Amino acid sequence: MKEAALSEVKDGLSRYLRLAEKEQVLITRHGKPAGVLIGFRSDDDWFDYRLEHDPRFLQRIETARSSLRSGRGSRLEDVE
Repeated sequence: MKEAALSEVKDGLSRYLRLAEKEQVLITRHGKPAGVLIGFRSDDDWFDYRLEHDPRFLQRIETARSSLRSGRGSRLEDVE
């Protein structure tokens, strides 16, 4: 993970966005972590990020997993 001061990021945002497509950039303020810049190589990466951080989607996944743990549901191998 690359680390950069907020002042550097503000002055070179385009450069840091390009860098963030390859690796996360930790942004610091007065030497302390303040945020992370995450880039996306494609629309699919952006879509995946949104799903992974959507509380409604995460709740649906947890509900489905709970159903499977309690014996409700079907294994993919059993679906024709």
